This record gives sequence, structure tokens and C-alpha cells, in this order.
Amino acid sequence: MTSAIQFGSKQIDFHLEYSDRKSLGITVKPDLSVLVKAPVDTSLEKVLEKLRKKAPWIIRQQSFFLYFYPKTPARKFISGETHLYLGRQYRLKVNSEKLKVRSERLKIKNEEVKLRGKFLEICTHDSSKVKELVETWYLTKAKDKFQMMAKPMFEEFVKTHNLSLFTFHLSLRNMSTRWGSCTPKGKIILNPELIKAPKGCIEYVIIHELCHLVHHDHTQKFIDLQTKEMKDWEKWKMKLEKLLA
Repeated sequence: MTSAIQFGSKQIDFHLEYSDRKSLGITVKPDLSVLVKAPVDTSLEKVLEKLRKKAPWIIRQQSFFLYFYPKTPARKFISGETHLYLGRQYRLKVNSEKLKVRSERLKIKNEEVKLRGKFLEICTHDSSKVKELVETWYLTKAKDKFQMMAKPMFEEFVKTHNLSLFTFHLSLRNMSTRWGSCTPKGKIILNPELIKAPKGCIEYVIIHELCHLVHHDHTQKFIDLQTKEMKDWEKWKMKLEKLLA
């Protein structure tokens, strides 16, 4: 059963499931959906009453999960367009003439993407390949930077918290609704889109996922541990939300 309640100016949609359980539970999922599980004999009025009492907490949880949502506007990959890399803006410059001269001289096909001053310069004969070239460049940079940043952070974290059962394993995955995740076996998964954010934002996401090695949910104990590991994490969380909004 799917329904909703109104709390101030906000509408909270929820899905209600009845099951053989003793108490009523409310869960806010990373996709911002709200799941209510109730004993089979629970009245709808009681469910709604509980939801109204928990509404401030539900809204806080949904706001917390919003940081997982990459929101960078769609790009057209044309000259003059701005693109982010490690928190700095670079103007896209598609250069086909330079490549044409070089290719005629060397008799080979040579395409490249490079940072030159304030420009992200793409050399290619085929303008339809600009998007592919830029995305490949971002992915390569993400693999190198994330590995270099995450490995020492992981090693220090497991040493501090006596988590010798975990070994470092980092992978990248394009995720439409998350910046990162952590598997029960300790594998850290990061969204390559993070390479567009400042170093502090990337470190925040890594630390967030590392804390899940100790606490699997977002309880107060989790928040306390995250604060202990990174005192200014809220600053970087907000910066990530604003930068890629």
C-alpha cells in the first residue's frame, strides 16, 4: 500500500507493508523512499500517527541521503563549455587544426585530452568523439587519483580500528543515485563523477564509506565516528552538494 502524509510544506510519501512482527518500523532508504512495516493488526490511524511523530527524523534522513545524488547538468561537449576537475572549472577547447597538421606530418591518427592552463583541450578530427574522449580522460584520472588517495586512508583506518580482516579493494562504478558505497566484505566503490569535486569532498566520501566498515547504518554512532575521523566533514558534504548541484 502506498500513501502519503503532509508535514508542513512537505509531503512524505510512504509504502506500507503488513507482516508478522511485533512492532512498527520506519526505514528511509538511500533512494529517499520511506518504507513502513507494521504488525498485521495495526490500524492505519496508528501508522499515520507514528509517521507524523517521526516526520522530522524522516526529512533529516532524506536530506542526509541527498548528498549521494550526482546532479551535474548535462553537457554538450562543445568549445567554450565549462567542465570541473578536482573542484576547478576548465573551459573546453576542441582543437582539430593542431591535430590535422600533426597527423599529416606523422602520418598517424593521434587524439588526446590535456589540461593546458585554464583549458581542457581536446584534439580530434571527429567532433562526435569529444564526449567519449573527455569521459575516458575523466575515468583514467579518477582511477589514478582515487587509488592514490584511498589506499593510505584505508590502511590507516583499519589499523586504528583493528580491522585486519579487511583488505584494500577499490573499484569505480557509474551510479546515478550514489557517490559511493561499501560492501559487507569491505570493498569501497566510488562514483567516477567524484573526480570533478575538490580533494576534501573526495576524502569525505571515502571516509564516509570507511566508517561503514564499523557501522553499517547511519546511526548516531556512525555520525560520531565520521566526526572523529573528519571533524569538518559537514563542510565538505555541503560543498559537494552545492558544487555538483
